[in-house]
Amino acid sequence: MSVVQPLRRRRLALPERPVLAPTLLPVDDLFQRGLQEHLALFDTLDGLREDVEHAARALTDCLRRGGKLLFCGNGGSAADSQHLAAEFTGRFQADRRPLAAMALTTDSSVLTCIGNDYDFTEVFARQVAGLGRARDGLIGISTSGMSANVVRAMETARGLGLTTVGLLGRDGGRLAPLCDVPIVVPSQATARIQEAHIFIGHALCALIEQRLRAAGALG
Repeated sequence: MSVVQPLRRRRLALPERPVLAPTLLPVDDLFQRGLQEHLALFDTLDGLREDVEHAARALTDCLRRGGKLLFCGNGGSAADSQHLAAEFTGRFQADRRPLAAMALTTDSSVLTCIGNDYDFTEVFARQVAGLGRARDGLIGISTSGMSANVVRAMETARGLGLTTVGLLGRDGGRLAPLCDVPIVVPSQATARIQEAHIFIGHALCALIEQRLRAAGALG
């Protein structure tokens, strides 16, 4: 009686993987170039001082009238909208009463409802139409100045008598003439413009707090 021997599988000899020598990268070329671009741009921002101070006065007046600040933008500018609204409703540096501010970028049900039933260009404009009042301020953020939904929001805000401020880039695009105060960062690079926008946003927070405190309106 023969015994069937179990089949032995041959093990295939796999080629040995070569040992790669560690690759030495250039010394932070991208980091250094980005830093140089950032510093060069920030050296020019003092030229925007008058516009920033004008915007701070106008937005302070909105808050003193019992109004609120509305922010809108897309992508990184949506994140900046939320960031800056939080600085007002939370706090910026010192303890104080909360200030009325909201980002129109945060409610997914509202954004998808309007985008689905109407058009994405209307996602901010319809919120401005429903929530905005003449005593309020709208801050539209767009690195190109061409964002169609921010343009529509600004057009709606102007029709309702809101104060309009733009944090813009490049040449200000279609948004600049729609803003009571356009703040145009003189750069073509989106990342550098965004870095300047958050600095300018923080400057607005500080100036508005200062003006409200001087008027005894911070509680």
